[in-house]
Amino acid sequence: MVLAKRTQTLSESLTIAISSKAKEMKAAGIDVISLSAGEPDFDTPVIIKNAVKEALDKGCNKYTPVPGTPDVLKAIATKLKRDNNLNYEPSQIITNVGAKHSLFNVFQALIDEGDEVIIPAPYWVSYLEIVKLCGGVPVFIQTDESTNFKITPERLKKAITKRTKMFSINHPTNPTGALYSREEIAAIGEILKDTDIVVASDEIYEKIVFDKEFVSVGSVSEDLFKRTVTINGLSKCGAMPGWRFGYMASPMNELNAAVKKLQSQSTSNISSIVQAGAILSLLGQTDADIEMMRKEFQRRRDLAVTMINNIDGLSVSSPDGAFYLFVNCKRVDSDSMRFCDRLLQYGKVATVPGVGFGMDGYFRLSFATDIESIKKAIKRIGEFVKGYKI
Repeated sequence: MVLAKRTQTLSESLTIAISSKAKEMKAAGIDVISLSAGEPDFDTPVIIKNAVKEALDKGCNKYTPVPGTPDVLKAIATKLKRDNNLNYEPSQIITNVGAKHSLFNVFQALIDEGDEVIIPAPYWVSYLEIVKLCGGVPVFIQTDESTNFKITPERLKKAITKRTKMFSINHPTNPTGALYSREEIAAIGEILKDTDIVVASDEIYEKIVFDKEFVSVGSVSEDLFKRTVTINGLSKCGAMPGWRFGYMASPMNELNAAVKKLQSQSTSNISSIVQAGAILSLLGQTDADIEMMRKEFQRRRDLAVTMINNIDGLSVSSPDGAFYLFVNCKRVDSDSMRFCDRLLQYGKVATVPGVGFGMDGYFRLSFATDIESIKKAIKRIGEFVKGYKI
């Protein structure tokens, strides 16, 4: 058997691979604490579960239109206007099997062989692979602690060439938790003016922010709105990761038509009962649950940052959003894959090496788990680092 070349260039998601390995070790009776998964540890709100049960009882088990039911599209439009100051028509919205699927569809619809996509680094692991699958060329803008892992307008300007087709931004950012201010987004927008560059704005962590305001990219200016695809979902902020509910919204009708056509030949509509359950969250009926989660994530963040910074050899900046720490381990080992492999094998803690996010010498730690597990895991990390030898 000869596999298609496109599959041979792909790498398995590192975050999923490590999370799976940790689960295998646990199943084998090994006492492993996993801080690798990118999903909330909170259960889906009861009101969502009840809505799905009611929908099932009413026979909500048929195909729906590819973009989604009229009710769910209207609910998304309402949410985007209320929460994000974005005015989309329901016809400009498409539901997808999670935000990853939204991104996949957008890149597939826009990127041809040789087209360049600008991606700030560190980046979520799937951006690189999706661009490669399309035949595109990822162009990375490296960041560091001096800019809180955010790009500057000057660096963006230098990265743009005649082949630049898209700019991909994720904020709050996975893995660093970096959050762009309105002024920073506006400055980026000024660089993109008078270009044909499309912006893919992944806003999946929008409601998990600490002490700062979240601003949607497309809401900052008319020019940014016209060129931005807003991508979101309920996996993170709705505590619905396994439900796989994502969506994209765009004023670019030609792009929307292409995505609908692409999706009609792949997944068609997403699950009808998932759409029914999502409506209540989109309309704000789980806001109290989300705020409870946000406050608890902030408490965990503060604890984890303090504990990590008390370990000689490690350091971390406090993230403004999401539920990750991107820990600098260069003084212990600049090879993040080796460090994380040994930490899992000998320290019995699962984390994700920074090299998978495009930045070696760091590792990602998720604090989307209970306080006691965080305390126990970071104590293990401290003991592991004390005796570490390259």
